[in-house]
Amino acid sequence: MPQPVVPTRLVPNRRSVVLAGAAGAAAALLAPAPPSAAASSAAAPSGAATAPGRGTPAGRTPDLRPYASYWFPDSLPAGSPGEGITWRSLSTWRAEDDPDLPFNTAAVPLARRFTPVPPSRTARTGQARIQSLVSFDHTSGNPSQGAPTADYYALTHWAYLDELVFWGGSAGEGLILAPNAPVVDAAHRNGVPVLGTVFLPPVHWGGDLRWTRDLVQRDAFGRFPLAAKLVEVATAHGFDGWFVNAETEGGDAALGAEMLAFVRDLRARGESAGLRITWYDAMTVNGTVGWQGALNELNEDFFRTADSMFVDFRWTPARLASSGIRAGRIGRDRHELWAGVDVEASGWNKVVDWDAIIPRDRDHVVSYGFYRPEWTRNHLPADRTPGQFHAADDRFWTGPSLDPSVPDGGSGWRAPATAVADRSTVTALPFATTFNTGHGLRWYENGTVTSDAEWNHLGLQDLLPGRRWVVRTEGRRPTVSFDFADAWRGGSSVLVAGTLDAPVTVELHATRLPLGPGTVVELAHRADAGPVTVELAVATREPERPGDPVPYRYVPAGTLRGGSGWSTATLRLNGFSGSLRGLGVRLTGDGAVAYRLGGLAVRRATVRPAAPTRLRVTGSATDGEGTGLRLRWTPAPGSVRHYELHRVLPGGGRRFLGGTCQTAFHVSGLHPEPGERAVRIEVRAVGELYTTSSSASVVHPW
Repeated sequence: MPQPVVPTRLVPNRRSVVLAGAAGAAAALLAPAPPSAAASSAAAPSGAATAPGRGTPAGRTPDLRPYASYWFPDSLPAGSPGEGITWRSLSTWRAEDDPDLPFNTAAVPLARRFTPVPPSRTARTGQARIQSLVSFDHTSGNPSQGAPTADYYALTHWAYLDELVFWGGSAGEGLILAPNAPVVDAAHRNGVPVLGTVFLPPVHWGGDLRWTRDLVQRDAFGRFPLAAKLVEVATAHGFDGWFVNAETEGGDAALGAEMLAFVRDLRARGESAGLRITWYDAMTVNGTVGWQGALNELNEDFFRTADSMFVDFRWTPARLASSGIRAGRIGRDRHELWAGVDVEASGWNKVVDWDAIIPRDRDHVVSYGFYRPEWTRNHLPADRTPGQFHAADDRFWTGPSLDPSVPDGGSGWRAPATAVADRSTVTALPFATTFNTGHGLRWYENGTVTSDAEWNHLGLQDLLPGRRWVVRTEGRRPTVSFDFADAWRGGSSVLVAGTLDAPVTVELHATRLPLGPGTVVELAHRADAGPVTVELAVATREPERPGDPVPYRYVPAGTLRGGSGWSTATLRLNGFSGSLRGLGVRLTGDGAVAYRLGGLAVRRATVRPAAPTRLRVTGSATDGEGTGLRLRWTPAPGSVRHYELHRVLPGGGRRFLGGTCQTAFHVSGLHPEPGERAVRIEVRAVGELYTTSSSASVVHPW
């Protein structure tokens, strides 16, 4: 059946945006209340005149807090921007003049990944892939480095994604969005490229054809200066390319020809930097906007020029079938076409003709693209918890069985885990995870709370189990989930809870890790209820066929008594050789068990990272919320996973302020402690095994 006509506009979720940091009165605020103007306003909102920089109204304290970048191509709307919005022209942007660039530059390189044998008999390797268009926040006021709220779309099912689009844009704020660094760092750690968005909106959403003409303008030499700017922005910020969505009506054949030439130039300029271009099925080669819902003669040249194309929601089974055939005829992979699946309003309740995209009885027809899968968070009540969000998100990506090895029972929702093989990036030693999802109700270090403030920061997210949750048992199946009531490090841990009447194996990570003399596996774990006997599940080969269980061998890791607290088991794999292909845990108990896994590491040696240097304050401002500081430091030499900042308290205690993969950080809302004449802040490097360096420090007088 035809897909509904769905507007491709950004409808933001309005929420306070403040940065993870100190507890209580010293909580660090990252941003003011979101702008009052809707992101998709049909006309430029009116507002007070703004001073240069962050849109600060004249006479107010400058806002030093960093935000994700957004621009118009060249000319700006008429009137004045709304509160908290800054209008900028991409044509005048220069990296050396951008004060927020150090906060917005991704630091994690795009990881290579592999495809293990799937746990589902229906999941396919090398066929359909998945793209997601996600709005993580409002176009303007989108924090560069997280916020002190756990209520966030903390995407974790990277294993099924092939491409992420940082979606947004509006006529009232800006049309070109650069992804923020935390999103890119988390995606790259899992091998997923991230694209920024170029959105030229329809006229009834405030679109103006002059912005399209601005984008494709040529210089005196016939070149496209904004194509060069887009490449410069992507390389300076460290993301992977652009999703180009030209939906403003009124063009003609000449404009269509210029847009095609522009996309060719953008692709050619970005190729040496490894940048990708996805074209949205809207503008046709004749310059008009006509959503085809197919690959045909009106958009084929754009598809030939780009790396992939998002096929508008108007597709039908016949159109997708013909699109796949047409792609093959021009020498392109049919799976470079993303059939749009709009889940913004109804999530897994969406009625989709899945057989038109990913039939079960024959090869997949094309790939597909989710529009706004953050529904898994947004449909929940306002008082939602991180645990509720992850339960919903697991159902969306895994299916109602909540186990990718278990068939979905004919549900109308064909979850990604039932169709697409998962991928992993766990290929090198040392490897460690603390099952940190990138948000939490508190911050923990070695099982101790060091900040009781809520927080989110995707750049701090760990490599998480890609198959959630494969559980093998001949008895009752316990519940397995990310839990936020306690953690070893970060904000979350894995909780296995239920009544055990047979051994239970919980699969964790598919790996390609070398085994050799001295290889050690460490588990940081505890039993909240028990006793429970724990074994490490180790596989050195994969199953023969999809859906078969992983052939684990088991290494004793001790028996834990309920309520005995955190402990670390260090296990030597001296009896194993070759390559480590899978890791899990097997639990045996008698009755009710609650087992909490807080950390997993595979290593040979323990290395402490070198320390950063020259921590310094580069800007400060005080307002009604307190004092805000911009901080910079010189990176530590060698391998660093991320940096953590603490405030040193007058009595010698330390309070966690936040973490980042970048070498710049902003804190605000700072207030003097009793008798304190200056605030002392420290930064330290954290390695892949979560070992920490010595600290660099700075003192700032009150």
